[in-house]
Amino acid sequence: MKSFRFKQFEIEQSKDVFRVGTDGVLLGALANVENASKVLEIGTGTGLISLMLAQRNSKADFLGIDINEEAANLTQNNFKNSPFHLRLKNIFQDFKAFQADEKYDLIVSNPPYFEESYSEKDKLARQTVELNFLQLISKSSELLSENGILSVIIPFEAGNDFIQSAHKNKLFLVRQVNIKGIESSKAKRLILEFSLTEEKVEESAFIIEKSPRQYSNQYLELTKEFHVFKKEVGN
Repeated sequence: MKSFRFKQFEIEQSKDVFRVGTDGVLLGALANVENASKVLEIGTGTGLISLMLAQRNSKADFLGIDINEEAANLTQNNFKNSPFHLRLKNIFQDFKAFQADEKYDLIVSNPPYFEESYSEKDKLARQTVELNFLQLISKSSELLSENGILSVIIPFEAGNDFIQSAHKNKLFLVRQVNIKGIESSKAKRLILEFSLTEEKVEESAFIIEKSPRQYSNQYLELTKEFHVFKKEVGN
């Protein structure tokens, strides 16, 4: 499968691992990584999100986890071939069994979000078979540093349930980005960020395309340090 080239790194892809997509790009570009020194990514896939975050924060160290052995190996190769490789590590492990002696300033995930179905396509990456939202939230709450942030991208429709589950685990919503495919459409994704400390929620809107297959100025500005293109292009 053809690799995906960004300005500072390249993503090798596999037909058996969930590919580079807009959700991952948005989380990699928008997650609150600026003040983090220890970052944990849950479900790395190709390693895209950690690589984008490593480009944005030149001092942080990163650990990625994936339950899919092929994905873990693919991520490790992409990490190794990047200019940030000294700060990036990935392991093949079930997050539910993960144990750590340290806390993390940022935990980031583009989690599985489809209910289990009979489809085998991207089964582990796209369905809540191996890790559901509650498990993700509960485990993350144990691993966050005092001022740490849990940052996820999920379907808009799942937002209320995710926020309520987080609150039950003493994680408080501090930031919400409502993402639309095009300006005239309903929001289809949410980036949600949670903290152990309750504070005023920062809410904003983000539009990916100004018209079908024409990226918005907002998207172009956000990704200008990553995507190779300089002008508006289609997906």
